Amino acid sequence: MKAKTARSARERRHARQRRRLHGTADQPRLAVYRSNQGIYAQVIDDDRGHTLAAASSLEDDLVPDGDGKVGVAKAVGKAVGERATSAGIATVVFDRGGNRYHGRVAALADGAREAGLQF
Repeated sequence: MKAKTARSARERRHARQRRRLHGTADQPRLAVYRSNQGIYAQVIDDDRGHTLAAASSLEDDLVPDGDGKVGVAKAVGKAVGERATSAGIATVVFDRGGNRYHGRVAALADGAREAGLQF
């Protein structure tokens, strides 16, 4: 069946990804949501259904690490990575949310790696 909108196509890709991605207490899931305006990241333990760390581009104290939205995404990645490592999390499973690993999503992943997360 052909997707009717870009949003439904992304949701189908994300559902296909989530069939095999699952976060545990030892290796939680780093979930990324990208909207036109902002970017959000959460470290989630799917077994318990708890968010262990989170960061978003809406935070006031966030300092962009570069130009435009890509710089903001990298700063969000650093923030969520620092919060996750301070919570004792070293490795995660990366859930790109059905988006291509490109641009803001890749910048967020790079920022999280710089902060010490491994995936």
